[in-house]
Amino acid sequence: MNLETKDKNPWFQTPKAVENPKLRLFCFSYAGGSASTFYEWHKHLPEGIEVCSIQLPGRGTRFKEQAYTSMGPLLADIEQAIAPKVDVPYAFFGHSMGAQLAFELARRLRKSGAPDPKCLFISGRKAPQLKARRKPIHDLPEPEFREQLKQLNGTPQAALDDPELMDLVSPILRADFKTIETWQFEPSEPLEVPLVVMGGNRDKHVSLDDLEEWRAITRGPFSLELFSGDHFFLNQSTDALLHSLNRSLAGLLTRAENWLTKKS
Repeated sequence: MNLETKDKNPWFQTPKAVENPKLRLFCFSYAGGSASTFYEWHKHLPEGIEVCSIQLPGRGTRFKEQAYTSMGPLLADIEQAIAPKVDVPYAFFGHSMGAQLAFELARRLRKSGAPDPKCLFISGRKAPQLKARRKPIHDLPEPEFREQLKQLNGTPQAALDDPELMDLVSPILRADFKTIETWQFEPSEPLEVPLVVMGGNRDKHVSLDDLEEWRAITRGPFSLELFSGDHFFLNQSTDALLHSLNRSLAGLLTRAENWLTKKS
Protein backbone atom coordinates (compact mmCIF):
# COMPACT_ATOMS: atom_id res chain seq x y z
CA MET A 1 0.00 0.00 0.00
CA ASN A 2 1.25 3.49 -0.77
CA LEU A 3 1.66 5.17 2.60
CA GLU A 4 0.90 8.65 1.32
CA THR A 5 -2.21 8.23 -0.77
CA LYS A 6 -4.59 9.06 2.09
CA ASP A 7 -3.68 12.74 1.96
CA LYS A 8 -3.77 14.47 -1.42
CA ASN A 9 -1.23 17.04 -0.29
CA PRO A 10 2.26 15.58 -0.89
CA TRP A 11 3.57 17.32 2.23
CA PHE A 12 1.54 15.08 4.52
CA GLN A 13 1.13 11.42 5.25
CA THR A 14 -2.14 10.79 7.10
CA PRO A 15 -2.47 7.03 7.66
CA LYS A 16 -5.92 7.37 9.26
CA ALA A 17 -8.02 10.37 8.38
CA VAL A 18 -10.30 11.50 11.22
CA GLU A 19 -13.61 13.16 10.47
CA ASN A 20 -13.87 16.34 12.51
CA PRO A 21 -10.64 15.72 14.48
CA LYS A 22 -10.42 17.13 17.97
CA LEU A 23 -6.71 17.71 17.52
CA ARG A 24 -4.09 17.26 14.79
CA LEU A 25 -0.61 16.08 15.67
CA PHE A 26 1.95 17.12 13.07
CA CYS A 27 5.13 15.02 13.21
CA PHE A 28 8.55 16.04 11.87
CA SER A 29 11.25 13.42 11.40
CA TYR A 30 15.02 13.54 11.87
CA ALA A 31 17.59 14.22 9.12
CA GLY A 32 17.30 11.63 6.39
CA GLY A 33 14.03 10.36 7.87
CA SER A 34 10.60 10.28 6.31
CA ALA A 35 6.96 10.49 7.31
CA SER A 36 6.85 6.70 7.56
CA THR A 37 8.67 7.02 10.92
CA PHE A 38 5.30 7.84 12.46
CA TYR A 39 3.04 5.61 10.35
CA GLU A 40 1.88 3.41 13.25
CA TRP A 41 1.56 6.13 15.86
CA HIS A 42 -2.16 6.76 15.37
CA LYS A 43 -2.86 3.25 16.67
CA HIS A 44 -1.42 4.16 20.07
CA LEU A 45 -2.85 7.64 20.62
CA PRO A 46 -6.27 8.77 21.91
CA GLU A 47 -9.33 8.69 19.68
CA GLY A 48 -10.05 11.96 17.94
CA ILE A 49 -6.41 12.74 17.16
CA GLU A 50 -5.38 12.86 13.51
CA VAL A 51 -1.68 12.20 12.96
CA CYS A 52 -0.26 14.15 10.01
CA SER A 53 3.39 13.39 9.34
CA ILE A 54 5.43 15.84 7.30
CA GLN A 55 6.92 14.32 4.13
CA LEU A 56 9.89 16.30 2.87
CA PRO A 57 10.99 16.20 -0.78
CA GLY A 58 13.67 13.65 -1.63
CA ARG A 59 12.04 10.67 0.14
CA GLY A 60 8.95 8.46 -0.06
CA THR A 61 6.80 9.18 -3.08
CA ARG A 62 8.65 12.51 -3.28
CA PHE A 63 11.92 10.72 -3.89
CA LYS A 64 12.41 12.28 -7.32
CA GLU A 65 12.00 15.81 -5.97
CA GLN A 66 15.00 17.93 -5.02
CA ALA A 67 15.68 18.00 -1.28
CA TYR A 68 15.91 21.40 0.41
CA THR A 69 19.30 22.67 1.56
CA SER A 70 18.18 25.88 3.29
CA MET A 71 15.87 26.38 6.26
CA GLY A 72 14.14 29.54 5.05
CA PRO A 73 12.60 28.23 1.81
CA LEU A 74 11.72 24.92 3.48
CA LEU A 75 9.84 26.62 6.32
CA ALA A 76 8.05 28.96 3.94
CA ASP A 77 6.73 26.06 1.87
CA ILE A 78 5.71 23.98 4.90
CA GLU A 79 3.91 27.01 6.33
CA GLN A 80 1.95 27.45 3.12
CA ALA A 81 1.02 23.76 3.05
CA ILE A 82 0.04 23.55 6.70
CA ALA A 83 -2.00 26.76 6.95
CA PRO A 84 -5.34 25.14 5.89
CA LYS A 85 -4.82 22.34 8.43
CA VAL A 86 -4.53 24.47 11.56
CA ASP A 87 -8.26 25.16 11.52
CA VAL A 88 -8.60 22.81 14.50
CA PRO A 89 -6.45 22.59 17.66
CA TYR A 90 -3.06 21.13 16.82
CA ALA A 91 0.31 20.16 18.27
CA PHE A 92 3.80 19.59 16.87
CA PHE A 93 6.15 16.68 17.55
CA GLY A 94 9.65 16.86 16.12
CA HIS A 95 12.79 14.80 16.61
CA SER A 96 16.28 16.23 16.09
CA MET A 97 16.12 18.15 12.78
CA GLY A 98 12.34 17.77 13.03
CA ALA A 99 12.32 19.51 16.41
CA GLN A 100 14.16 22.42 14.87
CA LEU A 101 11.61 22.60 12.05
CA ALA A 102 8.68 22.38 14.47
CA PHE A 103 10.01 25.17 16.67
CA GLU A 104 10.75 27.53 13.80
CA LEU A 105 7.41 26.79 12.16
CA ALA A 106 5.60 27.59 15.40
CA ARG A 107 7.35 30.97 15.44
CA ARG A 108 6.46 31.66 11.81
CA LEU A 109 2.80 30.78 12.38
CA ARG A 110 2.67 33.09 15.38
CA LYS A 111 4.09 35.92 13.27
CA SER A 112 1.48 35.30 10.55
CA GLY A 113 -1.37 35.50 13.08
CA ALA A 114 -2.29 31.81 12.92
CA PRO A 115 -3.37 30.02 16.12
CA ASP A 116 -0.53 28.74 18.30
CA PRO A 117 -0.03 25.00 18.67
CA LYS A 118 -1.58 23.63 21.85
CA CYS A 119 1.73 21.97 22.67
CA LEU A 120 5.23 21.66 21.23
CA PHE A 121 6.89 18.26 21.73
CA ILE A 122 10.65 18.64 21.31
CA SER A 123 12.67 15.43 21.02
CA GLY A 124 16.44 14.89 20.84
CA ARG A 125 17.44 18.46 20.03
CA LYS A 126 19.49 21.04 21.91
CA ALA A 127 17.88 24.40 22.59
CA PRO A 128 18.03 26.68 19.54
CA GLN A 129 19.92 29.52 21.22
CA LEU A 130 22.90 27.25 22.01
CA LYS A 131 25.88 27.37 19.67
CA ALA A 132 26.81 24.25 17.73
CA ARG A 133 29.63 22.26 19.28
CA ARG A 134 30.14 19.86 16.41
CA LYS A 135 31.80 20.88 13.17
CA PRO A 136 29.59 20.76 10.05
CA ILE A 137 29.61 17.42 8.25
CA HIS A 138 27.46 18.09 5.17
CA ASP A 139 30.45 18.90 2.95
CA LEU A 140 32.86 16.22 4.19
CA PRO A 141 34.37 13.76 1.71
CA GLU A 142 32.15 10.71 1.39
CA PRO A 143 34.23 8.30 3.56
CA GLU A 144 34.38 10.82 6.43
CA PHE A 145 30.71 11.70 6.02
CA ARG A 146 29.69 8.06 6.32
CA GLU A 147 31.90 7.64 9.39
CA GLN A 148 30.07 10.53 11.05
CA LEU A 149 26.74 8.90 10.19
CA LYS A 150 27.95 5.72 11.84
CA GLN A 151 28.82 7.61 15.01
CA LEU A 152 25.37 9.19 15.12
CA ASN A 153 23.88 5.66 15.09
CA GLY A 154 20.86 6.71 13.04
CA THR A 155 21.73 4.91 9.81
CA PRO A 156 21.56 1.09 9.97
CA GLN A 157 24.91 -0.62 9.49
CA ALA A 158 23.41 -2.69 6.70
CA ALA A 159 22.67 0.54 4.81
CA LEU A 160 26.15 1.92 5.47
CA ASP A 161 27.62 -1.30 4.07
CA ASP A 162 25.52 -1.13 0.89
CA PRO A 163 27.30 1.18 -1.61
CA GLU A 164 24.38 1.37 -4.04
CA LEU A 165 21.90 2.24 -1.29
CA MET A 166 24.21 4.84 0.20
CA ASP A 167 24.67 6.44 -3.22
CA LEU A 168 20.92 7.11 -3.09
CA VAL A 169 20.62 8.03 0.58
CA SER A 170 23.77 10.10 1.05
CA PRO A 171 22.63 13.13 -1.04
CA ILE A 172 19.40 13.37 0.99
CA LEU A 173 21.31 13.21 4.26
CA ARG A 174 23.81 15.81 3.07
CA ALA A 175 20.97 18.13 2.06
CA ASP A 176 19.29 17.77 5.45
CA PHE A 177 22.53 18.33 7.35
CA LYS A 178 23.26 21.40 5.26
CA THR A 179 19.80 22.71 6.12
CA ILE A 180 20.51 22.23 9.83
CA GLU A 181 24.12 23.33 9.87
CA THR A 182 23.67 26.57 7.91
CA TRP A 183 20.64 27.68 9.95
CA GLN A 184 21.16 30.82 12.03
CA PHE A 185 18.95 31.25 15.09
CA GLU A 186 17.39 34.71 15.49
CA PRO A 187 16.16 35.51 19.02
CA SER A 188 12.54 36.54 19.48
CA GLU A 189 9.91 36.83 22.19
CA PRO A 190 9.30 33.48 23.94
CA LEU A 191 6.41 31.37 22.75
CA GLU A 192 3.23 31.14 24.86
CA VAL A 193 2.71 27.41 24.43
CA PRO A 194 3.30 24.37 26.65
CA LEU A 195 6.64 22.72 25.90
CA VAL A 196 7.38 19.03 26.48
CA VAL A 197 11.06 18.19 25.94
CA MET A 198 12.24 14.59 25.52
CA GLY A 199 15.75 13.15 25.43
CA GLY A 200 17.76 9.95 25.50
CA ASN A 201 19.67 9.13 28.68
CA ARG A 202 22.66 7.94 26.62
CA ASP A 203 22.59 10.65 23.95
CA LYS A 204 26.19 11.77 23.42
CA HIS A 205 25.13 14.66 21.20
CA VAL A 206 22.36 16.31 23.26
CA SER A 207 22.98 16.66 27.00
CA LEU A 208 20.50 17.17 29.81
CA ASP A 209 21.67 20.78 30.08
CA ASP A 210 21.03 21.23 26.34
CA LEU A 211 17.46 20.07 26.86
CA GLU A 212 16.91 22.19 29.98
CA GLU A 213 17.79 25.32 28.01
CA TRP A 214 14.54 24.94 26.03
CA ARG A 215 12.82 26.35 29.12
CA ALA A 216 13.88 29.83 28.02
CA ILE A 217 11.93 29.79 24.74
CA THR A 218 8.42 29.61 26.22
CA ARG A 219 6.35 31.30 28.89
CA GLY A 220 4.04 28.30 28.94
CA PRO A 221 4.35 25.17 31.10
CA PHE A 222 7.60 23.25 30.67
CA SER A 223 8.41 19.60 31.34
CA LEU A 224 11.34 17.34 30.53
CA GLU A 225 11.49 13.55 30.35
CA LEU A 226 14.38 11.19 29.61
CA PHE A 227 14.01 7.82 27.90
CA SER A 228 16.32 4.84 27.61
CA GLY A 229 18.50 5.12 24.52
CA ASP A 230 20.92 7.28 22.57
CA HIS A 231 20.14 10.07 20.12
CA PHE A 232 17.60 7.83 18.38
CA PHE A 233 15.76 6.79 21.53
CA LEU A 234 12.44 7.28 19.75
CA ASN A 235 13.25 4.09 17.80
CA GLN A 236 14.64 2.31 20.88
CA SER A 237 12.04 3.25 23.50
CA THR A 238 9.05 3.75 21.23
CA ASP A 239 6.50 2.19 23.59
CA ALA A 240 7.59 4.34 26.53
CA LEU A 241 7.63 7.48 24.39
CA LEU A 242 4.16 6.79 23.00
CA HIS A 243 2.84 6.10 26.50
CA SER A 244 4.13 9.50 27.63
CA LEU A 245 2.79 11.19 24.51
CA ASN A 246 -0.58 9.52 25.00
CA ARG A 247 -0.80 10.90 28.53
CA SER A 248 0.06 14.43 27.41
CA LEU A 249 -2.31 14.34 24.46
CA ALA A 250 -5.21 13.09 26.60
CA GLY A 251 -4.91 16.28 28.64
CA LEU A 252 -4.67 18.35 25.48
CA LEU A 253 -7.82 16.74 24.13
CA THR A 254 -9.84 17.86 27.12
CA ARG A 255 -8.67 21.43 26.66
CA ALA A 256 -9.17 21.21 22.87
CA GLU A 257 -12.77 20.09 23.33
CA ASN A 258 -13.39 23.13 25.54
CA TRP A 259 -11.78 25.34 22.88
CA LEU A 260 -13.99 23.91 20.14
CA THR A 261 -17.10 24.30 22.29
CA LYS A 262 -16.34 27.98 22.87
CA LYS A 263 -15.63 28.49 19.16
CA SER A 264 -18.99 26.98 18.14
